[in-house]
Amino acid sequence: MSTRIGLISDIHASVAPLGEALAIFAREQVSQILCPGDIAGYGEELAGCVALLQQAGVKVVVGNHDRWHVEDGEDGREELALLAGLPVALSLAIAGKRLYLVHASPPDSDMGGIKLLDETGALIPSALSAWRERLKGLGHEVLVVGHTHQVFAEQLGDTLVINPGSTAFNHSCAILHLPECRVEWYAVGGEMKRVWNWGMGVTRRDE
Repeated sequence: MSTRIGLISDIHASVAPLGEALAIFAREQVSQILCPGDIAGYGEELAGCVALLQQAGVKVVVGNHDRWHVEDGEDGREELALLAGLPVALSLAIAGKRLYLVHASPPDSDMGGIKLLDETGALIPSALSAWRERLKGLGHEVLVVGHTHQVFAEQLGDTLVINPGSTAFNHSCAILHLPECRVEWYAVGGEMKRVWNWGMGVTRRDE
């Protein structure tokens, strides 16, 4: 029987889609839930999101918005303490597979990120080739990232790279089945969008 792992990312302080994702994971009886960061940012419901994540026992790494939130000293002590204590990356062994969790790209980047799709959601061959080369020697069968607000699961060399997309903006979450490395997609909070692009002329706070 396969082990089911719930995947969410880039929650951006929006409770409703997060709650929908967690309800899906409860229904599907996942073993654990992973989130590659950006709990904070854009939305106004950080405290509610933190409470839901803690109740569900979600494993989270820090995202750039989480880091900025701590630097700015916003919100209450409990939320800041949780964000400040998040690791930059996690390496896990589950069902005989090695998983690496980081916000943008390994080993520890929370900016830049892995963009494999163009604005229409089509794969970019040059990006696939470039990241296939960059990920050589990672030593993990599965890499889970966020940050770019793109929804994909692509085998790049020895590593399956998964971005579950933003619950808030891509309206997406995923379940990873191990050890077979199969990914199921679910829509939350609206129709799922493979890409969500901020466009040109973005500022630091728009990334």
